Amino acid sequence: MVFDMQLLDTAIIRFDKVLRVMSGVAVATRPNPAARIDEAALSIEERRHSAGLMRVNHVGEICAQALYEAQSQFAQSDALKQQFVRAGREEEDHLAWTAARLTELGSHPSLLNPLWYAGAYALGVVAARVGDATSLGFVVETERQVEAHLESHLQSLPLQDAKSRAIVDQMRLDEIEHGAAAKALGATDTPVPIQKAMRVMAKVMTTTAYYV
Repeated sequence: MVFDMQLLDTAIIRFDKVLRVMSGVAVATRPNPAARIDEAALSIEERRHSAGLMRVNHVGEICAQALYEAQSQFAQSDALKQQFVRAGREEEDHLAWTAARLTELGSHPSLLNPLWYAGAYALGVVAARVGDATSLGFVVETERQVEAHLESHLQSLPLQDAKSRAIVDQMRLDEIEHGAAAKALGATDTPVPIQKAMRVMAKVMTTTAYYV
């Protein structure tokens, strides 16, 4: 009976976390990089474009929460479980920052967040089930693609939108660290066909989330 209660408690905690992630209720443990930056005057089109990009970034953080949750749950070693938990906690900072910026821009998160979360969680489970080295390799490739994606946003965001740019740049630096940490723990290279499939899926997600 005790064992069953422990399982129930764990399930409730995880369900509560899923609800908080998808509803945008996230609390950052680090200061928002944009907190001390004044809001710039943006045109309607510039504000719309910044909001679209930040919505994409927010979706990326929804997916990151799902991936790390799945990988931490099904990792084979305790050390790797803890690594995924730590990385997921840092990604929660990103979730809070991007959600706050969307509000400041007068916009909203993606309406398809439950779909993004479910798909990313399923990918995380598959990667973890194959083995720790493969799961870490999936992280390395994911972070590599996210870094490139954030770099493109820095090129695309309005130059005067310093608040959004500060958030995106800090996210980019954190993703580089997460990828390096996964590599150091013994990640194997992700096969090229899977890399290409990941890029295609990311393209579908980013294109859709920009508008919806």
